[in-house]
Order: sequence, then C-alpha cells, then structure tokens
Amino acid sequence: MNLEEKEEEEEDKFPLSKQSENTSELKSCSPEDVGLQAGYMGGDGRGPSVGAQSFRLDERLLIDAQLLFVGCKLGEGAHGKVYEGRYQDQNVAIKILQRGETEEEIEKLEARFAREVVMMSRVQHKNLVKFIGACKDPVMVIATELLPGMTLRKYMLNLRPKLLELHVAIGFALDIAKAMDCLHSNRIIHRDLKPDNLLLTADQKSVKLVDFGLAREESLTEMMTAETGTYRWMAPELYSTVTLRQGNKKHYSSKVDVYSFSIVLWELLTNRMPFEGMSNLQAAYAAAFKQVRPSIPDTLPNDLVFLLQSCWAEDPNIRPNFTQIVRMLNTFLFTLP
Repeated sequence: MNLEEKEEEEEDKFPLSKQSENTSELKSCSPEDVGLQAGYMGGDGRGPSVGAQSFRLDERLLIDAQLLFVGCKLGEGAHGKVYEGRYQDQNVAIKILQRGETEEEIEKLEARFAREVVMMSRVQHKNLVKFIGACKDPVMVIATELLPGMTLRKYMLNLRPKLLELHVAIGFALDIAKAMDCLHSNRIIHRDLKPDNLLLTADQKSVKLVDFGLAREESLTEMMTAETGTYRWMAPELYSTVTLRQGNKKHYSSKVDVYSFSIVLWELLTNRMPFEGMSNLQAAYAAAFKQVRPSIPDTLPNDLVFLLQSCWAEDPNIRPNFTQIVRMLNTFLFTLP
C-alpha cells in the first residue's frame, strides 16, 4: 500500500456495511466502547437532550430506543461511531453521534444531526441507503439498513492492479449518478461524494450512497461555511471556501457534486488513486489553483473522455447535471457489446 492509499485508508469514517465473516451473529460490546450500556439502549428515544437545549424532530422519524440493540463497532470518525445492530426484526447500522462539550459544540452537532435525519428521511431511492429511524436520547442515533458489502474504495483496492470490466464500471457510475439525481431533484447537495461513502450490495452488482453528514439544502448554500468534504474529491470552488477565514461564506451550487462524481468516475475507469503522489491538501490546491486534473488514459473511449472533462470543468455552469449524466451513461452503455 502506497502513501496515498494509506492516507485514504485512515479516512474511512462511517462504513454502514457489515464486513466480518460471520454476519448472522450479533455480539455485544463493552459499555466503555459504546459509550452507553451495551445491548438495548434503554430510554424512550423521544425525550429532550440532557444538558443541552431541546431540539425538535418530527415524531414520525423517531424510533423507540428500547427496541434498538447495539452490537460491535464497524467504524468511527470525528463526530461519532457506527455499530452493527438490530431494530425489531431487522439488521441495522447504528450511527451514534457525539453531542459535544461546550454549548456552541452541542448546538452545532445537534443541528447537524437534525439536518441529516430530515434529509435522509426525505429521499428514497434504490441507490441510497435506507433510513430506518432516529433517537434523540440517551444519545443521538441514526439507524439505517445494514449493507453486507464493502465500500467501493476497498472493493477497488482488492481488485488492483486489475481494472473493472467497462460495463461494470459504467453500471456503478449509473447507480451513483441516479442516486445523486434523486438528491438534487430534492434540492439536496451531498458535498462528500467519494468511494468511501459508496457501499456495494450483497451481490456486488450495484452500489448505494451513504453518509449525509455534510449534506445541505441547495437553497441554503449562501449560508454555508467552510465545512466541506474530503479534499481529494472536492470541487475547486469548495476548496476556495476552506481557505477563507472562519466565518466567511461563499455561494456554490449542486455542481460541486458533479465535480466529485467525475473523480469517482475516473477511479472506476482507471482503478488508480486520483492525484497520485500528492497529499490530500496538495491535490485540492492543485485542482483549485492550478487547474490540475487526473490524467486520462489514451485508451478511454471518446464519449467517456468528453463526460469526464465536462464534469470536472473549472466553471461549474459548464458541468452537466445528473439527469444529463444518467442519459449519457445509458447511451454509452447501450453501445457496449
């Protein structure tokens, strides 16, 4: 594993997939690991947060924490941990979010949690991870379907140095584009599209998009601060907001997701790390201020070259929308033998 691969390995935040060999056995974890009593969570899942200002969620989005069983940890990130678990009669992924310590942190993280819950509940698509429900107490929890496959990034790493068959790569790209088209039709910008946030289904024939932690409503982009996605897949206009001093804001559109899609598509077609030889920050800087893009193989069909170059265009207004991308990919897929 080279430096870039190791770097990206450390960024695998919230896998909602069960990747152990024994998927039928649910094991309890220590209370210290979970941060609450192992097994059934207890509480009613519907009361106001303790030690923080109460925030509201539609009661229809909440589930009874007494019916939620927490198993072993699948992954963790800066703002929480993900566990496998059970809710009623189904296997679920349980994302437990931190609440913060200061009043400012608590308010920010609770707002982020509420926003993620509302957005996940608004959209339903076969290529989006299914939202099950949420709890406010004893901790902030989001429960989703538990996918038995691995992340797209790990799948691609396991395949190296081989390439995906072209029809498989385009099929995965179509899954991603359709999921993004659904989000954008609901005026939701994901802002963190990357292989780590794409999970394969059990048959490894399709992928689903996960993790709405950085998603925003498109109508609120003028109010967004510099909280953004992972640098290597970040649109140039997003990186420019990161370089602004704290508190400054800049407007951007759903086309930031189109740029990220182009980098993921390039990975599907080449099975290489984008911006090889660069750190994450170097990659983002090169893309934003030097207009550097991943090199396109000479063997790539012209239609795909055109799609890549259109999607990662410097001017967001030139980039196609996902409805157009789905149409182009379907047309290309039809031409394959």
